[in-house]
Amino acid sequence: MTPARRATAALTRQAEDYLKVIYEIERDGDTAPTTAIAERLGIAPASVSGMVRRLARQGLVAVERYRGAKLTARGRRVALQMIRRHRILESYLVTRLGFGWDGVHDEAERLEHAASATLIDAMAAALGNPVVDPHGAPIPRADGTVDDARLRTLDDLAVGATARVARMSDRDPALLRYLGELGIRPGVRLRLVDRAPFEGPLTVAVGRQRCVIGAVVARRVYVT
Repeated sequence: MTPARRATAALTRQAEDYLKVIYEIERDGDTAPTTAIAERLGIAPASVSGMVRRLARQGLVAVERYRGAKLTARGRRVALQMIRRHRILESYLVTRLGFGWDGVHDEAERLEHAASATLIDAMAAALGNPVVDPHGAPIPRADGTVDDARLRTLDDLAVGATARVARMSDRDPALLRYLGELGIRPGVRLRLVDRAPFEGPLTVAVGRQRCVIGAVVARRVYVT
């Protein structure tokens, strides 16, 4: 058993969720402030402070005063193992069990804490070791490495620019259903036709169709 898997086995479900969230916040910025962790988890900042201190005592995070938490190398390995479980479970549920891409996040959240590393590896092998999940997010490898570069969003594009949809968050089923209805999925090429001023809506060409989406939605669609 690898050090990351031994550490994961010894952690509570709550601690595992914290490490995943801290990784996600770090990926989009630098350190993970207490308020940002609390917002992602839907809990009070005071509760976050206590758990972060416990994770620091376990050597999984380092706390920078006035800035927040940052994963240690060990904490990052554990977080990536949990993310690997989650994304392989989502892939298996969609590919083999017929779940819709908009309904697998919560199922994977429940299963990831109970599934063994052996089961996850077997699922990955059965799927041909996919490199991305159904939402385009990269799946960490069994050795704890991942290609998780920071991406631009659809809202970052200049008018007239063309891009390929790379990924979107799996956390909001309603948003995924909405994007699916518009034909906006990973791998699809689109073009930003127009942008209304003052945070107004964006007109996007998806194939031969045009659709209008809000700036808030555009910021949750990642492109290359």
